[in-house]
Amino acid sequence: MNISKKNIAVIILAAGLGKRMKSSDAKVLNLINKTPMVLYVVEQAVQIAEQNVILVVGHQAEKVKKSVAEQYNVIYAFQKEQLGTGHAVLCALPSVPASTQEIVVLCGDVPLLTQDTLRKFIKAHLNDACAVTVLGVEAPDPKGYGRLLFDEHNQLNTIVEEADATNEQKKITTVNAGIYCINKEFLLNSINEIKSENAQKEFYLTDMIGIAYAENRKTKVVIADEHEEVIGINTLEELKIVESILLKRL
Repeated sequence: MNISKKNIAVIILAAGLGKRMKSSDAKVLNLINKTPMVLYVVEQAVQIAEQNVILVVGHQAEKVKKSVAEQYNVIYAFQKEQLGTGHAVLCALPSVPASTQEIVVLCGDVPLLTQDTLRKFIKAHLNDACAVTVLGVEAPDPKGYGRLLFDEHNQLNTIVEEADATNEQKKITTVNAGIYCINKEFLLNSINEIKSENAQKEFYLTDMIGIAYAENRKTKVVIADEHEEVIGINTLEELKIVESILLKRL
C-alpha cells in the first residue's frame, strides 16, 4: 500500500528542557553539525506528511518555533506541563488536520531516523490495518528503554517502561524506540483511557498498546535494521556520538 501524504499526520514531541544536556537551550535546539537537532526530525516528517506536521513545544517554545519556522512551515501545539508522552500527544490532537487517518509520532531528540526506515514502518502499519504499530530495535544495551512484551501468538501486548519493569523483564533486549504509527480514530477514542499509575506518575503513550490489545485490535512491531537510527539524545556524550554518525553518513 502506498503512503498518501494527505492521510498521514506527524506529531513531533519537542517540549522537554533536557536538564542532562547542561545547556541553556531547550534540548531540541542543541546543535548537531551546526544545525538544531529538531530540524533533522522535521525534515523527515515533512517528506512523509508535507504540511500535516505538528510540533509539540513547551520549554523555550518561541525559540524552538523561530528556529523551525526559518526553514519549515509546520503546525505548533503547546504543552504547558510535561506530563508524559501521552499527554504531549493529547495536546497535539486538536491541531491534527481532519483529513488525516493515521498519526505518526516522532521524537525531536532522535535525529538519525532515515526516510527508508520511516516509510517501511508506515507501510507495514497500513498493510496490516493496525491500530498501533511500534518501531522496535534489538538493543545491545537495553538500559533506559521500554521493553516489548508479546503473547503466545507473538502479538505485542504491552510495553513496560524500565522504571516499572521486573528484573526478568529488564533482561529483554527487544525494546521500544519511542516511534509510533497509530490509527487516528482509535487514538481519539482511546487516549483518555491512559492513566498515570506508574513509577513516573506520567501519562505514557505506550499504554495505547495495552488498550488496543484489550480491545482485540491489531498491534505490530517493526524492527529497525540499525540500532543507531533510534539513538535518543539526552546527554552531551550522546550528542557527540550522533554527530559522528551523521558525519560518517555525509
